[in-house]
Amino acid sequence: MGRGVLVTGGSRGIGAAIAAAFRDLGDDVVALSSADVDLADPESVERAVEAAVGTLGKIDVLVNNAGLVELGTVTNLDYAQWQALWRRTFEVNVFGAANMSYCVARHMIDQGVRGRIVNVGSRGAFRGEPGMPAYGASKAALHSMGQSLAVALAPHGIAVTSVAPGFVGTDRVAHMVDDAVLAQSPFGRVANPEEVAAAVVYLASPEAEWASGTVLDLNGASYLRT
Repeated sequence: MGRGVLVTGGSRGIGAAIAAAFRDLGDDVVALSSADVDLADPESVERAVEAAVGTLGKIDVLVNNAGLVELGTVTNLDYAQWQALWRRTFEVNVFGAANMSYCVARHMIDQGVRGRIVNVGSRGAFRGEPGMPAYGASKAALHSMGQSLAVALAPHGIAVTSVAPGFVGTDRVAHMVDDAVLAQSPFGRVANPEEVAAAVVYLASPEAEWASGTVLDLNGASYLRT
């Protein structure tokens, strides 16, 4: 019998590739879109998890993939716009993922599931995102949250990891991928969603328990950190 897998932001791009990769393994997948859950609303998150448990029977794997990306800097926003952008970004990228992780982790603990939580972060958490600083900061927070949960949940047999992709060739960022972006990687290209999905599938596997706490770079050597 396959595992029960819950993927947020699963209707397109990276999320759709992740959902497809798990289905190819024979897992049962609930792929949530913004039409299914408002990640900024804690009650909506709780309802979505309860519905997923009802569909899947149990959740073995949570992939926090959904994320809000908005351009906006000190130089092109007024003060009210700046505050609103940061609130929107953190409500989805940090608080939404935190609430989703809480609800799923409580389910795993109550059901005795040795589960996996995988967060889809970003290279921008380390490299910086001058055109969208709220996004970069939110992904840094997501990575940190994952590492904290990795320590807290290990006694329950739950491993928590993150991936940190650079640019990925999806419809959402297609308008941002120009020659300069392609040149960031010595491979001369950006990632495809299936490459991110393959890493997520590995980190969610039983064999990857000892990777708990890891933040895995997936940026084609476009940014090397120490």
